[in-house]
Amino acid sequence: MQQQGGLMGMMLPLAMFAAIFYFMIIRPQKKKQRAHEEMLASISRGDTVITAGGFFGVVREILDDSYLIELDEGVKARILKSSISMKKGESSPAPQQPKKKKSKKNEQPAQEAETKQEEALPETAEAQPAEAQPAEAPVQEEKPRQVGAGFEK
Repeated sequence: MQQQGGLMGMMLPLAMFAAIFYFMIIRPQKKKQRAHEEMLASISRGDTVITAGGFFGVVREILDDSYLIELDEGVKARILKSSISMKKGESSPAPQQPKKKKSKKNEQPAQEAETKQEEALPETAEAQPAEAQPAEAPVQEEKPRQVGAGFEK
């Protein structure tokens, strides 16, 4: 009877690992693959698509295993159905409006804080003549190194 308890003790973690593996990896991958297949099935002539390589094109012909897409006027390419990464909406996207800035209430304290900092700076640096400010140190050239200087024969 002790062998059955030991066998069950080993099978329980293995079953839990298999369940976690299924729900965390296999199931989401199948869901993503099914959604991609549905997207490919919904593509028709005139749709704008984006390839896996990042090219935008308009579908001109649908073949058995591939599409004939027009990348630009007079530039056509035949690509595999599996290399379509996404379908762009039929209607052109609405022009994006710029994001609204935060209200003036948030900007005013920041501006006031900047002016206070400027006022708090000592004016001694500005009042000093150019002669009193430290000059930059002259740049010294590096001397060439001798290779193998310590290993003379």
